[in-house]
Amino acid sequence: MGLKTIRVFHLSVAALAILATPALAYSLKFNTPGASDDLRNTIKGASLLVQSAEDDSKDAQDVLSEARADYNRIVSALFAEGRYSGTVSIKLDGREAASIPPLDAPSTVNNVTVTVTPGPEFTFSRADIAPVAPKTDLPEGYKVGAVAKSGVIVDAASAATTGWRDAGHAKAEVSYQNIVADHRANQLASDVRLAPGPLVTFGRLETSGNKRLRTKRLREIAGFPTGEVYDPKKLDQVQARLQRTGIFSSVAITEAKTLNPDDSLDVNLAVVEQKKRKIGLGAELSTSDGLGLNGYWLHRNLFGGGERFRVDAGISGIGGATGGTDYSIGARIDRPATFNPETSAYITTEISQKNEEDYTENAFDIGFGLTRIFNDKLTGDVSINYGWSKVTDDSGQTYFRQVYLPTKLTWDDRDNKLDPTKGYYIQAGVTPFVGIGGDTGTGAQVTGDLRAYRGFGQNDRFVLAGRVQLGGVYGSDLEETPRDYLFYSGGGGTVRGQPYQSLGVEVLDGGTLKTGGTEFVGFQGEARIGITDKIGAVAFYDYGYIAGGGDSGSQAGAGLGLRYKTGIGPIRLDVGFPVSGGTGSGAQLYIGIGQAF
Repeated sequence: MGLKTIRVFHLSVAALAILATPALAYSLKFNTPGASDDLRNTIKGASLLVQSAEDDSKDAQDVLSEARADYNRIVSALFAEGRYSGTVSIKLDGREAASIPPLDAPSTVNNVTVTVTPGPEFTFSRADIAPVAPKTDLPEGYKVGAVAKSGVIVDAASAATTGWRDAGHAKAEVSYQNIVADHRANQLASDVRLAPGPLVTFGRLETSGNKRLRTKRLREIAGFPTGEVYDPKKLDQVQARLQRTGIFSSVAITEAKTLNPDDSLDVNLAVVEQKKRKIGLGAELSTSDGLGLNGYWLHRNLFGGGERFRVDAGISGIGGATGGTDYSIGARIDRPATFNPETSAYITTEISQKNEEDYTENAFDIGFGLTRIFNDKLTGDVSINYGWSKVTDDSGQTYFRQVYLPTKLTWDDRDNKLDPTKGYYIQAGVTPFVGIGGDTGTGAQVTGDLRAYRGFGQNDRFVLAGRVQLGGVYGSDLEETPRDYLFYSGGGGTVRGQPYQSLGVEVLDGGTLKTGGTEFVGFQGEARIGITDKIGAVAFYDYGYIAGGGDSGSQAGAGLGLRYKTGIGPIRLDVGFPVSGGTGSGAQLYIGIGQAF
């Protein structure tokens, strides 16, 4: 059975110094006889001439250069679609571009004609690849009878090589390939052979670039698995540990080109440290909550061991319709790689004053905790804290003192934390507390936060987003429960369109006392629509339910919003209106950065 040669021109490229020629925009004809609309679009998408047809800054030399490049670009596009008998003709004012000598470029080009005959689709008559490591997933299209797309062959070789690397053979490679096209039968025979190489273990870690961070601490944070069987995922973990410290602007990991005599593999780690200090500012505005301002000062490497020291200060409720102005200042220091590379320790403290509609609180808090990264989606956090607060409300002054143990697990597989289009976020928390003194009870607060996102359409321009919040306090009477553990509804984080913390409960305590509830259920739903690449619209509906002390109530709000995408997340503008409940008082405006949830 004979083989037909594909007509492709292979030309050398010379670097030339030429006289400037006048700028022009040429007339382009693009012919693809026998091609479907999808194939025609694919071919045109590979052509530089198509991309430059209306660019009058191109001179004739540029057009000739792009025409010569288009031969291989278009043939590669045909191969990628399983077309191996195609022909390509590119004529500049009637002359085949491949026949024009590089030193004889025309002074002008007025008409360009591209004719591509794609030829028939080829199928695999043979699709062999060996040896293949266990649990390797080869492309579904790499099989006898399937369309013989060149990219499928590349993907099969890549998948087989990756399979061996995942099994510990770091130097696996393609050792032989034989690909033959039968132009009479329109078939392609593919035979790929691999050389897995020896089973490899991790050798030494060579470090460079750290100036302020001690090398010993750099190695502890990296957690390089010397002596363990090679696994590329472990190198990804090393890089992730270093990046999440926030110390480095760049982390580069490079495997040695050759193995050591004992089949171990050395790895080079090069880092670039960021500036030691950083200052950040933020703001959020709501018609009911008022203006909120916050800022922080950060030191990325306080003692030379990767410690992050951060001071936060905030003021909120400025000009708010309910309550007064709230103040807070706090500090936190984190130490990565404490006990093991996946665990960080922290100490935190905060002083705050809240001036809410139904109470005023002065509070102090201090605690020590641990954060554990179980994998790239699951994180755990536990701490032991002491809290003190003085609450003034209609019943007088109450002092709360307690030792508490906040514990939470977070599962987060969203594709983008500030503007997610798919995935889930689930956080479950329990905070046991023990009262110290006569005014504070003993019990536990339990919370849940579940969010889901689903995108539709091209580039996920339409997104449905939903959030459910749950909360409860158990074991402690309402009046003996510290105010931070009680629940309110209303405002940007719960029900938009209702004033901030407008829904709680009312209980009799020598009169009527307004306070937070011991039970909470909240729902937020959004339909997000991309109008342009930068601008989007949102329709939302929120609902909240509060109960406790024999009282209960609910409220709902709905509205519309706009989003403007930036590099730090979308700028958010929402206008909400009350739908149900007795706390609403007209439209509420919310401005911030990032999606509402």
